[in-house]
Amino acid sequence: MSAKPDKKNLLTILVEDYFHVGAFETLIQQRNWENFEPRYEQNTLKTIDLLDRYDTKATFFVLGWIADLNPDLVREIVNRGHEVASRGFYHRSAKNLTPDEFREDIRRANTAIENATGQKVCGYRAAEKLSFGQNDWVLRTLAEEGFAYDASFLPNSQTEKAKRVAHEVEIDGASIWEFPYNTTDIGVGLLPISGGNYFRQLPYTLMRKAVSNWHKRHEDPFVFYFHVWELDPEQPVISAASGFNRIRHYRKLDKMEWILHENLALYRCSGIADHLGIERETVARAAKETAMTKIAEKPRDLSAMTPVSIVVPCYNEQESLPYLAKTLASVEEKLNDIGYTSQIVFVDDKSQDNTLGVIDELFGGRPDVQVVRHEVNKGVAGGIVTGIRAARTEIVCTIDCDCTFDPHELVNMIPMLTEGIDMVQASPYHKDGAVQNVPGWRLLLSKGASVLYRRVLRTKIASYTACFRVLRRSAMIDIEPQETGFHGVPEMLGLLDLKGGKIVEFPTVLAVRLFGASKMKTAKTIVGTVKLISRLARLRLFGKSNPIQPSLTTAGLTPASKDAVK
Repeated sequence: MSAKPDKKNLLTILVEDYFHVGAFETLIQQRNWENFEPRYEQNTLKTIDLLDRYDTKATFFVLGWIADLNPDLVREIVNRGHEVASRGFYHRSAKNLTPDEFREDIRRANTAIENATGQKVCGYRAAEKLSFGQNDWVLRTLAEEGFAYDASFLPNSQTEKAKRVAHEVEIDGASIWEFPYNTTDIGVGLLPISGGNYFRQLPYTLMRKAVSNWHKRHEDPFVFYFHVWELDPEQPVISAASGFNRIRHYRKLDKMEWILHENLALYRCSGIADHLGIERETVARAAKETAMTKIAEKPRDLSAMTPVSIVVPCYNEQESLPYLAKTLASVEEKLNDIGYTSQIVFVDDKSQDNTLGVIDELFGGRPDVQVVRHEVNKGVAGGIVTGIRAARTEIVCTIDCDCTFDPHELVNMIPMLTEGIDMVQASPYHKDGAVQNVPGWRLLLSKGASVLYRRVLRTKIASYTACFRVLRRSAMIDIEPQETGFHGVPEMLGLLDLKGGKIVEFPTVLAVRLFGASKMKTAKTIVGTVKLISRLARLRLFGKSNPIQPSLTTAGLTPASKDAVK
């Protein structure tokens, strides 16, 4: 192998996970990060091993959230000879923060990183690209906070040439280095050529030539970057993302690794602090709280708590289940805090994927988990009916496997099931509820249906169709919906209403499905809704107490062991 060129190449690596990225920021709230399957650790270790192979050092820009959660990983980066710098704490764009909020964010991130590494943080990379002129206040704040350099600004055709390369900025007697994204002038503007998404999306022959030309024309260092999740083609797919953002995030993920192999073999790289000659300054780590100083928690007496069942109908949900598992673990803990124990009933509706296998992997061996399987596909309402019958408790909760409604709201809904109440219905269309990222046409159909249900039924609430509910088993056990699919969900509520059941609503938030595809068929749903409302209207007018022949029986069900899936 020929010797690597001595041109200065700075390698920067962004340590964040697939659910942190800006492409999904309108879909994924920070409060839900802990529910996703984390992959940043395996991807970071894969990256470090790759760098070791080429004897290469780099700067790792790490989220403070990750450093706080996994300090051992951050220490491993340092122990392998690399610099750790700041990516901010929560991956929030500086453009959306006030100067005071920004200052608080970088201080919190520095504390987390320095506690993990024992070394002073001297560099910063913003969550989103910044613009010269508009965001210069960020550099001022960083200089005031003692940062030595930043790598956040993207030049444009209006940016003076001296600012398109690494340069030192003097601010009120302090100085800070800026390492902007490298670009090349293509006549109609500047094309970023720094790596990451640009290397994946654009023809690599073009990118290879652009980097080569940079080295021929500039003595200034070339700054290359990538995200650790770009080495993970097998990461979960956020199917709710727009087509543009799916292309932006997932396209050519399998391309990045061989690009890195080629460039690490061609160019000698270092981190930014090493390039600037900054010594690693040691800082004192915050003292850890010892077990002796912690107040011991009183053991919980589970036998004194009220048991509830959580019914989860599943059809081809292998992608959603890891997220659900983490969410339910948190929900169960919070239910314990208010005096409830939980049992989970999974109803597999003849899934064609590996839903059963994933349930077994995540929940197998738990005595408080039942799995029941339909021999034929019955639909979501059929799964709910089966789950209610399989439940061993009077209080039964029914939830969506895809967590379009946050199961944590059960903590607020269950106590509403007081004496005389038979069902608590989640309602995103309540004046205090909300809907996030759901297509307008779907909202129009759902709200239109709710108007018609209000005209037909005695119960006047804002939403009738969500299967996110808390109910009394004794009130529902004899209810036999004719429809076993989506329409069976409002039909169950309608039949309860017509036999005199008391239903109240709880305002909540409906979010778009993140994983997998919706099973709803629009035309079929519209026709079925009209038929159902007509049938419920006839029932109310003619007062038949049991007009519908039972269509669901326990025949054809295969109960699985509560310890494992059969």
